[in-house]
Amino acid sequence: MDNYRFILSGGGTGGHIYPAIAIANELKRRYPQAEFLFVGAKDKMEMEKVPKAGYKIEGLWISGLQRKLTWKNLMFPLKLITSLIRAGKIIKKFNPDVAIGTGGFASGPLLKKAAHRNIPYVLQEQNSYAGITNKLLATKADRICVAYDNMERFFPKEKIVKTGNPVRADLVSIKTDKAEALSFFALDVTKKTVLILGGSLGARRVNQLIESKLGYFESQGVQLLWQCGKLYLEDYEKHDSKNVKVKAFVNRMDLAYAAADFIISRAGAGSVSELCLVGKPVLFIPSPNVAEDHQTKNAKALEVENAAVVLKENELDEKFESVFSELLTSEEEQEKLGVNIKKMALPRATEHIVDEIEKLLK
Repeated sequence: MDNYRFILSGGGTGGHIYPAIAIANELKRRYPQAEFLFVGAKDKMEMEKVPKAGYKIEGLWISGLQRKLTWKNLMFPLKLITSLIRAGKIIKKFNPDVAIGTGGFASGPLLKKAAHRNIPYVLQEQNSYAGITNKLLATKADRICVAYDNMERFFPKEKIVKTGNPVRADLVSIKTDKAEALSFFALDVTKKTVLILGGSLGARRVNQLIESKLGYFESQGVQLLWQCGKLYLEDYEKHDSKNVKVKAFVNRMDLAYAAADFIISRAGAGSVSELCLVGKPVLFIPSPNVAEDHQTKNAKALEVENAAVVLKENELDEKFESVFSELLTSEEEQEKLGVNIKKMALPRATEHIVDEIEKLLK
């Protein structure tokens, strides 16, 4: 029998959506006759991304609590009750065999209602510091798939399985020739290349740093492949030149990683998991503007293992040049970071998560 029914919820950010899609794709590969339904938050990016990936999605009227007192917080109880009623109806009608939550507010009401109907569910936590929704859902979960050690701080130990985070299939084995990758971006094969990643929307503070250090990078003889994000292209495309390639978005990340000698990146869970596979020296600049400061915690989990260099935003002006110059001139440091970060890679994460889901199929 492979006409199972799977319901998945994860959203708000790409970090929750893409793992859910990767899990659905692997389930579909194993069970081509299976039915799938996603549940997201009505006004969030999953409502666009999930249909693009070929899956149906239903929206709930839900959002998180704001950190400061706002009228949105006053609406929260009403949104929660409405979403619980709607989630209950969706679960009843779709009648899934298993529910899967990858974080984000919509997964709360959905999995709560799955538990009411005795439908087994699996949580996937991407970060080294668990999100509030997953912490609340952990007690009734059948399995909790994590990417980091020491997650028993947040979850019942007997439910935890360390699987890693799903990553894009084309990155699991980067076999691209470096010269071919440099040629694709019209970069110089004789120069060291720094890849700058701020996420698909871009990162204002990272972009400001790179712009202010263009003279420094030139003095060091390195070239840049700078993914500034679609929100910032107009501000920074004027710097596009022979040695500085400015992109809103990089579609061929396999080539970008192959071209890079060094990577400067935010520390979202998905980025960290990808960079472990890539196995090159990374300088993380975590975003301080995310829930529970989880990017800093993700980056620090690698720094502790001598697998990455981490600089906080408020240290950039003072420390960036000295820290990066040291990395640039020490081949021993480059090799150590590359080897250590690669050791932390879990390339078969999606398969292992789906193995755990399979154990719950009746």
